[in-house]
Amino acid sequence: MNRDRSLILAGGAMLLVSLIWGYNYVVMKRVMQYVDPFDFSALRTLIGAISLFAVLALRRRSLRLVAPGTTLWLGLLQTAAFTGLLQCALVGGGAGKTAVLVYTMPFWLMAMAWMFLGERMRGVQWLANGLALAGLVLVLEPWRMHGDVISAALGVSAGFVWAISAVLVKRLRAKVQVDLLSLTAWQMLFGSLVLCVLAWVLPSEPPRITPYFVGALAYNALFATALAWLLWLFILDRLPAGLAGLSSLAVPAVGVLSGWVELGERPDTMESLGMVCIAAALVGVSVVAMRGRNAVAARTNSGARG
Repeated sequence: MNRDRSLILAGGAMLLVSLIWGYNYVVMKRVMQYVDPFDFSALRTLIGAISLFAVLALRRRSLRLVAPGTTLWLGLLQTAAFTGLLQCALVGGGAGKTAVLVYTMPFWLMAMAWMFLGERMRGVQWLANGLALAGLVLVLEPWRMHGDVISAALGVSAGFVWAISAVLVKRLRAKVQVDLLSLTAWQMLFGSLVLCVLAWVLPSEPPRITPYFVGALAYNALFATALAWLLWLFILDRLPAGLAGLSSLAVPAVGVLSGWVELGERPDTMESLGMVCIAAALVGVSVVAMRGRNAVAARTNSGARG
């Protein structure tokens, strides 16, 4: 009964995280009517980092900084570069399209893990990568060279940077025992300070303090950062990694649907076909990951019984 209740709670957390992160693409797109991209990125990450440190203090978890060099690099990549690229991509690109392009991250990660971590790619994963690449070409439509090609490139770059940071985390956790919540808080603080410097150096208009701006900032800092990360850690603690990864598939779907309903961003035929290809590739990758984890668990249990 306790296990069933835990699975139900984890499923509810998966749904909530998908809704929060998916809809946030619309929020980040709309808020730029009132604030410069770097100013907003600096504010949301700084407040988010402070919120995470507050959670650590309330839960009486250690605030000790582990592996400062790697954590600094994570802050530069996962917070500063990723957040900055994503926010700039939304200046000229649609919320839903940007969400799909950013979530090409798993395919970059597969290739990097094969090259730098020695993780073998199975036949299905090669097929998924090929399908994702075809979908990416259809979404970008390079033959048309339309105006949002730069924003599309920024969205793909955000996913690429996210994958590099994931490789760094894998290497770090293979060598050092580190609390994920503490690591997230420290790297976000480092990255937010870099964004604060960029926001101060680059010329921009002061933010217009409107109800939507305040609400968007609170939504990003408290819900899309602090709460969503806590829920994600809760999910990873109670579900297999492959199954937890399936929850990420709903994020770009929610982003596309929200952008369509609220912003009128209706994808054309080629974009729609490309998004379907990327989604199908993501499903294939997640299923393979889940089966692999289950097979390892089955062999471990069998060995324990023997």
